[in-house]
Amino acid sequence: MTSGESVPVVIVGAGSTGATAALLLARRGIPSIVLDRRRSELTHPAAHVIHGRSLEIWREASPALAEQIADMAPPIESVNLIRWCSRLDAMPLGEIDLASRPEQLARVRSHSEFLISHIGQHQLMPILWSALDREPLIDFRRGTSVGSVRHQAGSTTVVTSRGESITAEFVIGADGANSAIRESAGIEMQGPVLAKMGSAFFRSPDLYPAEARPLLSWIYQPRFAGVLIAHADDHYVLMNTYLHADQAVSSDQQTYWATTLPEVLGSDVDVDIVSTGTWTMTSQTADVFRSGRLVLAGDAAHRFPHTGGYGLNSGVQDAHNIAWKIDAVLRGLAGDDLLDTYEVERRPVIDLFAHHSVTNHFHLDTATRHFGVTNRALARATAAMSRRPLNLLPGRIAAPLADGITRAGLARTAILDGTGWRAGRARDLTASNIPGQLPHFVSTGLEYGYRYTGPLIASESPGGDTSPRDVVEYVPTTTPGGRLPHAVVSTPDGPRSTLEMVDTTPTCLTVFTFAPVEWSRALDAATEALAPLTTRVVDLTEAASPSPAVELFEVGTAGAVVVRADGHIVWRGAGKAEVGRPLLTETVRRTWHAYFPSQDEDSSGCRPRWTPGSRP
Repeated sequence: MTSGESVPVVIVGAGSTGATAALLLARRGIPSIVLDRRRSELTHPAAHVIHGRSLEIWREASPALAEQIADMAPPIESVNLIRWCSRLDAMPLGEIDLASRPEQLARVRSHSEFLISHIGQHQLMPILWSALDREPLIDFRRGTSVGSVRHQAGSTTVVTSRGESITAEFVIGADGANSAIRESAGIEMQGPVLAKMGSAFFRSPDLYPAEARPLLSWIYQPRFAGVLIAHADDHYVLMNTYLHADQAVSSDQQTYWATTLPEVLGSDVDVDIVSTGTWTMTSQTADVFRSGRLVLAGDAAHRFPHTGGYGLNSGVQDAHNIAWKIDAVLRGLAGDDLLDTYEVERRPVIDLFAHHSVTNHFHLDTATRHFGVTNRALARATAAMSRRPLNLLPGRIAAPLADGITRAGLARTAILDGTGWRAGRARDLTASNIPGQLPHFVSTGLEYGYRYTGPLIASESPGGDTSPRDVVEYVPTTTPGGRLPHAVVSTPDGPRSTLEMVDTTPTCLTVFTFAPVEWSRALDAATEALAPLTTRVVDLTEAASPSPAVELFEVGTAGAVVVRADGHIVWRGAGKAEVGRPLLTETVRRTWHAYFPSQDEDSSGCRPRWTPGSRP
């Protein structure tokens, strides 16, 4: 066994969550060791929706990285069609055109310098892994899993599958839905299993003309029901459901998809299968997100249905919330209990995303129930096959039974290709309910509008609230807990987003105001009361279109919006500086000082554990 290694943070898992955490920590000068059991990047895409907020977070880690990822996204006008159909060559049952409302697209473009993007995880991960390799502060070890974790006073020892022994201050568990490190800590996941999914990733150059290729095609046939997702370079993912592990879609994947793809896509369509896979669709959340020096993030802490695109993006948000807090603790600026606020802030947001995703999943039934297919029936069948007496059946009996149940559930889809009045009515009812599926595919309100509550956020209402004003439409606001609204400010270095102007030092509060002189003077007088926190004032008078900017920040020309290291709003006040200063200092005294004690008050044992820029 190799012994003697020491590092501030060990990150288990180099997916999007773990990679983001390592890159954000490195930006703060914090070394980490990243362990991943795989030797090469993911080639079978899972997620494909990248939120603008994720790109903003990656920009904090590296502006060049965020630009590289954003440049991979196809124009939004080319990934705009969501289609429901019985056959790919038949008249669609209905469509949603995400680019059909140019006024909404213009509003979305005003919310960030980044747009929601369609980038397959198989495209994203090579970029993130290359970034890990380039970063001197990150020791990225492929083909390495965790053998055991030992907790002792003051540190944690991780023993790898290679026999290496690594001592760390903190361990971030980001090793996915089947997290071994979560299981080793005895942390349970709570929530239902909704479906079991099989998928094939394949290339088919002649399946669609490039100019007429839907982003998603929901397909319903007597022998198949699932969704086709278009990816770059004529690649696609086709997904469907199954009920038992011994069904061919799970037990004999290559044979199953080699037979099924021609049946669904057309026998004359050339198909080259790249990879196949299975996964379980759940809505589950860990009992706790932190156990001592172990912090869970991403799929290791929570799993969603794919109906909403929140899995990857919520993991990036987790990493963002964790990074600045670990930075503060390692520098001795805050006690370990600061990390307790991670779960306090993130769990309600995760619950919100889970609710939206599950709602989307079952809301599909409003369209599909008119030809006899519903996700609620699928969930009941999935649950029944996992319980007694059906789960006691041997596979040779259970698999044909599951096949029969699936065929029975899809039998009524034959009506979609019928010619009688019943068939026409089924198609009409389906079409009339398709526009109501829009929140499934457009949820800018959640993408940018989620808010934190808890002891680091000044509450303006009893109990606080994480919900945005609207799910589909993002309404910019400076309500405490939310992300700072994006505005473009003229600076000596050129135009910059307000989000880029946030000071990322853990103990610095950035104050955005149209009265910079008055607030600078007032905060100078409050230096002792705020210590050890510091402030930095940003002048908003140079924001583009000052009049709309005043409306955007909601505190008039005399007030201020106070933002912490991760760009989330701590406090706001519309009054003049001399009125707002005592309110702000009192808020800091009641909240932040419990985690960031001044030197005179420090009885929590906060001591630097690591010096930025040094090697452990």
